[in-house]
Amino acid sequence: MTPRSWAAGALLAAAAALGWLAWDDGASAMHAPAPPAAPPPGALAGAGLAATAPQSDAARAQRLRELQAALHDARQRLASYQAATVYPFDSRPAAEQRDQLRPFDPVIESRPLLTAQGEPLRGRHLVTRQDRVFVGGQDSVVFAVSMVDDQRQPLPLRVLRAVAREAPSGGAAAVSQPAALQFDDRGTGGDAIAGDGTLSARLQPAAQGFAAVRGTIRVELDLQAAGDGGAPGHAFFDIVYTPEVPATWTGDVRESMELGSLAFFLGAQVREPGRYVVSARVYDATGRPFALLQFNDELPAGPAQVKLTLFGKLVRDAGPVFPLTLRDVDGYRLIEDRFPDRALMPRRAGIAHTSARYVLDAFADAQWSSEQRTRYLTELGRDVAQADAALKAAQGR
Repeated sequence: MTPRSWAAGALLAAAAALGWLAWDDGASAMHAPAPPAAPPPGALAGAGLAATAPQSDAARAQRLRELQAALHDARQRLASYQAATVYPFDSRPAAEQRDQLRPFDPVIESRPLLTAQGEPLRGRHLVTRQDRVFVGGQDSVVFAVSMVDDQRQPLPLRVLRAVAREAPSGGAAAVSQPAALQFDDRGTGGDAIAGDGTLSARLQPAAQGFAAVRGTIRVELDLQAAGDGGAPGHAFFDIVYTPEVPATWTGDVRESMELGSLAFFLGAQVREPGRYVVSARVYDATGRPFALLQFNDELPAGPAQVKLTLFGKLVRDAGPVFPLTLRDVDGYRLIEDRFPDRALMPRRAGIAHTSARYVLDAFADAQWSSEQRTRYLTELGRDVAQADAALKAAQGR
């Protein structure tokens, strides 16, 4: 798989929910759901004139239908925006973000085995797996491959050649040399189970000649079902590597009730100041995920606190069983106008913090409120009022 296509979904998924921009008034408009587009200026302005001009019964009926539709659309825009902004953009229901609930799951794909020329080999299908796409610092990544036939029955597999190399980038000269990898099925070097027909290899870019690379590293394989005498098949894995680790977690997490919401403060040591994007998942005591929390703000160099806020009304509406657990924290420094566009913080897989026990009444039940939301609701409410007035004028009321 290519990292750009995969990351566009995973990352800029994350981009749709986060906005990846500042939280001032201009940037926060990119975070919160924008109000739906209003009708063209002339759609309502001429309604009064049209109603007083001579019209046939058919024309008048058509005009009334248009104005009724305009009023319906205006009400829909208002209702949709209001419903979408009950909670703030950085504290959302898990049901809205199911593709982001398991950020550390491996990427598994099934595809036909292809020749080096891109032609599929009949009856040969690859199942590939890599435990991450974005890799940073001293992190390593495990690749695994197995083969099945058309009936999904396992086939014995041989990896004839495996090499990791820096992928070309805009004509720039490579800063590393290719490195051979050993795929095997011996239960070592990243291979989970010996003799299960899945061959695996581990790549640690910083230790295998790629410490200076900032970009895509491709692992190319020539492989063949055991006993096949024809041309070998070809496959590849891509990762996106950044050598620097811009910030690390201290491991400290504290919590505090603030204005009816529960705030989590995660300690970090920031080496490179800049804009950081951090996400975490909240589960209740039954193991049910119910919230995705996000941080998107500037962090200075030195000790820092990453604040993740669980919005009060979201808790009231979800009715979780306490205590809550904060899990699977991932973060990175955003690097705009460059590829790769991020430098990774270390993963915090599993439970990062367990909350105290609270009663639901401790949480606020009010909808999210902000200057931006109030302004948008006012504008959309004005559209409804104008559409309603235009319809009444056309009806002679």
